[in-house]
Amino acid sequence: MHVDDDKDWKASDCTVTEPSTIRRAISAASIGNVAEWYDFGVYAFFEPTIQKVFFSNLSHTMGEIATFGLFAVAFLIRPLGGMFFGPLADRIGRNKVLAATMILMAVGTFAIGCIPSQESIGIAAPLLLLVARLVQGFSTGGEYGSAMTFIAEYAPDRRRGYLGSWLEFGTFTGYLLGAIVVTLAGAALTDEQLLDWGWRLPFFLALPLGLVGVYMRSQLAETPAFAALEQEAEDREKQARAGQTARDILVLWPYVLVCMGLALAWNVPNYMLTSYMPTYVTQTLPMMQQTGGLSPTASQVLQLVVMLLALLSIPFIGRLSDRFGRKPFVLIGSIGLVVLALPMILLIRSQSETAVFLGLLIMGLLLICFSATMPSTLPALFPTNVRASGLSISFNVSVSLFAGTTSVVVGSLVAYTGDLNWPAYYLMIAGVIGVVSILVIREPNGTSMWGAPPAAASEQEAHELVQSYDQNQDMGTLDDAPRGPVPAPVA
Repeated sequence: MHVDDDKDWKASDCTVTEPSTIRRAISAASIGNVAEWYDFGVYAFFEPTIQKVFFSNLSHTMGEIATFGLFAVAFLIRPLGGMFFGPLADRIGRNKVLAATMILMAVGTFAIGCIPSQESIGIAAPLLLLVARLVQGFSTGGEYGSAMTFIAEYAPDRRRGYLGSWLEFGTFTGYLLGAIVVTLAGAALTDEQLLDWGWRLPFFLALPLGLVGVYMRSQLAETPAFAALEQEAEDREKQARAGQTARDILVLWPYVLVCMGLALAWNVPNYMLTSYMPTYVTQTLPMMQQTGGLSPTASQVLQLVVMLLALLSIPFIGRLSDRFGRKPFVLIGSIGLVVLALPMILLIRSQSETAVFLGLLIMGLLLICFSATMPSTLPALFPTNVRASGLSISFNVSVSLFAGTTSVVVGSLVAYTGDLNWPAYYLMIAGVIGVVSILVIREPNGTSMWGAPPAAASEQEAHELVQSYDQNQDMGTLDDAPRGPVPAPVA
């Protein structure tokens, strides 16, 4: 690995971005997450109803698997969305691409609410639902990797964990908003009204929500400071892509694997909690254990409380990661999945409201160990000239193949084996992968990004940084990047 022993940073080399501009950038990125994850939240919480509307001719088990399959298919197309919208953002600008992805996501969700039921038009109904889900997945693939890169590169080195965590605050906010709307619709309407027309209302709300998100994003981007920050990011990615070859990514295969492993450990509990647990609690457990189980409304309320507590904890954990490091929290989350997965699922299986809440809460608290730290950890795995592409490819492929399919894979395993503990086994596997992945990288906290100068919030902080950084800091290059799974050059 190359060490640039002669590189002495000066204060004038540092990237100095005022806190107000960074806050504006984070707000802009988070708004996109709010709009997009509202749509996923609505689908996940309405899964039992969607099953009855679009797969009424199938058995319960097959209908459940088919519904989860349509949820997963949106993730399978995400890498294609990233490959399309990434270069497009370089040509026409990030604001325009974000507007396009937000509107596309909102239109896809609105379209779901317009599709007639399976009883009305037969097989055309699930086929149209498939098309709408593909539109949603394609739009999502174009945003999150770029948002992580954008914030990580310009956040001050000493506050990258805290500032990056606000991206996930936006994600949880959007999902929570979707869950609240679904819960209110379920509480206000009868089962007959819900199946007849009520389930469509939250999907219809996506379109005006998306338009509001686009408007707010355009207002945030109006200041000259933010425009200059975004233009610099676009120019940097254009230069990176111009010299990028397949060899550049292939030579970094250890980092790609580590990124995929961390993304898997993060997103398996994410989708287990947000997309599979609502159905597992209200349908799978009562049917297979032959008990009454929790009502959909009770389950949704418990989920909402857990998500709200997680939402409020994310910035707090992000701030702590700037003090104690990212690795301790990722290790806590990963080891917690291995040790606590079975106890939390057994608590949920008891179907007591208190026990179910405790089980879901444990899962949510372990999830935020990843959600609060990954937006600042994953971008540090790649050098500047391939950061956006390396991160987008690794992250989207991992989520598409291993995390976004959590519901359909676990649901199928439970149905095939009859073992209700499969959610625990799946979480344990993700935890083991997380432990291995985080142990092979160096602590990224408080250091400059690989291939980039130090970043500070003020000129005074820039002087402090150059005095405190080791002048032998590892600044690896692609030409002599490591060929094996060794620590990332971020420390």
